[in-house]
Formats: sequence, C-alpha cells, structure tokens
Amino acid sequence: MPTRSSITPFRALFVGLLGSAAAACATTGPAMSQDMPVAELPPSQAPTYADLVTMAMDADTVAIVAVEDQIPFPAERAPNLPPSQVRLYIEALTQSLLVAPQGVGSELVFVVDQKRDADGDAPDLEDRTFLIFGDLSRSQPGAIQLLSSDSMLPAGPRIESRVRRVLTQLASADVPPAITGVRDVISVPGNLAGESETQMFVETESGAPVSLSVIRRPGMTPEWGVSLGELVDASATPPEPESLEWFQFACFLPRELPADSFLQTDRASQARAREDYAFILAELGPCERRFTG
Repeated sequence: MPTRSSITPFRALFVGLLGSAAAACATTGPAMSQDMPVAELPPSQAPTYADLVTMAMDADTVAIVAVEDQIPFPAERAPNLPPSQVRLYIEALTQSLLVAPQGVGSELVFVVDQKRDADGDAPDLEDRTFLIFGDLSRSQPGAIQLLSSDSMLPAGPRIESRVRRVLTQLASADVPPAITGVRDVISVPGNLAGESETQMFVETESGAPVSLSVIRRPGMTPEWGVSLGELVDASATPPEPESLEWFQFACFLPRELPADSFLQTDRASQARAREDYAFILAELGPCERRFTG
C-alpha cells in the first residue's frame, strides 16, 4: 500500500489541473451530499442501467478508488461554481481497475465538484471509496478527468456488480449496432378481422440491418420482436430488459414514426403502423436516466 509520501509528488499536478477543472467538473445530474453515508446510493437514487451504459461507453477508464487526501480550490480558481459547491483536488489510491486503455499506477488524481456541508465547509471524502468514470490524461501521468462530478459514485458490491455486468456486455462480440432512426414501414391486414402484421426497418450507424415486427391475432396479445439480419425473423422476440439491445431501442428509437417512413399511403395502414409502434415503445418502457443526459 503506497504511503502518503509516495502520493505527495502528485500535488505538482494540481497547478496543471486548475486550468481544465471547469470542463472536468461540469455537473449533469444530482450532486452527492456529504450527508450520504459511506454505503452505496439507495436504488431510488442510484444510476439507472442507461446511466451506467452511457458512462461506461463515454469513459476510457473505470476504477474503484479510496480517497487519500483532498485540497479545496481557492474560490477565485473556481469562479463558475455556485456558493453552495466547492471544487476539490483529490488524491486517491487505486483499489480496483475495471477497465482502462493502459495500466495505471497505485495513485490517481482528479478534480471534482461537491456540495458544501451545512456549515459551508467542504465535505470530508477522505477514507471513502468511490467508483469513478473518466479519461486518463495523455499529458499528466496519474491524472484522470472525470466525465462529470456525477461520475464519482459511492462504491459498494451492488454498484460494482452492476458496472462489471455492463462492461462485460460492452466487451462482447455481439454488441448491437447504434440506432439512428426508422424507415420503410409497412403494415398489412390478415385474413381475419383484427389480424395484421407490421414491419419496420431500423436505420443504424453501421448500416447493419435491423427490423421490428408486430403480429396481431384476434383475441390474443400482440407479439413483437427484433430481427438482426437481412430477413425478418417470424420467431423474433423482444430484447431482454437491461441488455444493450434494450438500451439501443428504448433510448434511441424516435418517439414517433417519421412521416416519410411509410411505404403505404392509405390512412388505415399508417394508423395501424403507428398503433403498433406505440405498442413497442410502451413495451420497452422509458429510458430512465438520473445522471446522464
């Protein structure tokens, strides 16, 4: 375990980090209060699955660190902060490196904005353990720039397990393509009243073929699914909750079908397709976020 004297030389980075602190500490979600116990955030305040995937995709480094020391910025060095917040230079010990583009040392330094306590002082983060998302500095060894001040989360087994699962999903070979829109929508009635099938072809960033289908039969719950390939799979199923496939569809499908996506001009077909699309969105549920935009 590194001693305090082995961390002290990193204070030389403090001056360099002052210049980039404002960008590094832009807050995008609920800030952590000093009243929060050492335990993890409760489920009602913890990052959602969409938050974790977004942060994991945006950061090149994810680590669990223990705060060893903190130094408040002088007020004149953080003029953009409201009086209720304080900017801190953090020296931390690396406890676990979950993902990184390269090896890192046993110490990391970074800057973070936090709420002041009730007395107006900086919260005491020393000896507390956090899970952080950020990018390693290319010019300052041992320094990391957090995605935002909200990408430093109280660490614990629950959040660590969730993050490890997301990182494993992102590292898999079958990551679904990023969705950019919907095109070529067609809906045809069946032979029986109330029977129909709707197909919607999804645009992706990579150009990989993806489609959605909804099948309705009289007296039965509509069936829908996702096909990844050139052909629409009649046995296609919906994406599993908290999967990358679910994330892409729930978070990036447009809220309505584009007017130019319909291959049919009659109102009945278009209305049926819109109803089926609304059904899919309802089945996916909201892309809830608490920490990311």
